[in-house]
Amino acid sequence: MPDRHQGRSPRRRTRTALTALTAAVGCLAVLTGCGAADMTRQASPYAAAEDAKTVTLSVQSWVGAQSNTAVAAYLLEHELGYRVDTVQVDEVPAWDALSQGRVDAILEDWGHPEQEKRYVEGKKTIAPGGELGVTGHIGWFVPTYFAEAHPDVTDWKNLDKYADQLRTPESRGKGQLLDGSPSYVTNDKALVKNLGLDFEVVFAGSEAAQITQIKQFAKERKPFLTYWYKPQWLFERVPMTEVQLPEYKEGCDAEPEAVACAYPHTPLRKFLNARFAQSGGKAADFLKAFRWDTAEQNEVSLMIAEQKLSPEQAAKKWVESNREVWEPWLR
Repeated sequence: MPDRHQGRSPRRRTRTALTALTAAVGCLAVLTGCGAADMTRQASPYAAAEDAKTVTLSVQSWVGAQSNTAVAAYLLEHELGYRVDTVQVDEVPAWDALSQGRVDAILEDWGHPEQEKRYVEGKKTIAPGGELGVTGHIGWFVPTYFAEAHPDVTDWKNLDKYADQLRTPESRGKGQLLDGSPSYVTNDKALVKNLGLDFEVVFAGSEAAQITQIKQFAKERKPFLTYWYKPQWLFERVPMTEVQLPEYKEGCDAEPEAVACAYPHTPLRKFLNARFAQSGGKAADFLKAFRWDTAEQNEVSLMIAEQKLSPEQAAKKWVESNREVWEPWLR
């Protein structure tokens, strides 16, 4: 909520500091509170199991990634007869776990060129699994009600004009740019510095805490500036308008400390352990075929985040209403 961020150049939405969680069969650890384990030291009990109908899926901490995994796990279990283990492990460590066969698939990757070069092109221990069907984009956003009242705020060159209105007790006398977890690897501090803005990056602590803060600002009709990303169900509840940063051009974010451009738009992709991609049978074929759009992902995300359904309940409800979408994934 990942960082999640881009194309073939370094992305800045990586969430690098989360401890991995090992879930019981069919359990989404991030939401159910299952037992914890360090995935850098301990493999899933099902990953790379020989001659067993088991699949281990990596699930990231943001709700869109949880939605992918919930629906995939539900169909693998109920339509294909697999046992499914889900493991929460952050984006970069997830590549290591995937390469080692500790997990079989990552269903939402926002672009990690260094890992691709090492594991896909070099060691060939990871294989591309195709596009997810969703395009990701990170940016800076203000609430639409503020943008409508002050249209020029959507140009980054005018942000300092509104720094006083965007100040908070945490922003040390400057305007506040609200970010999520300190573990997210973003361009934001470099952008503030390199664009010469009178702003301070303030971390909410997590995606959930950031959402809570945004909702509170919106309830009180207060102005705010926040790092956020699409696709994300929150836009359905709090309409936000993007601030236009300097145009993204290929390679403009290659040097993290020198970044002075917008985040790119990134087609999100899937990756499979190479051995699993070749010998994973119907499960591997299904995961390669799994592809849906932003609206479909958000539908499940809203059930989880707003309706407070468990991931399995949300997946079941979506599957029962969208047979025409998922049946082709099983062919």
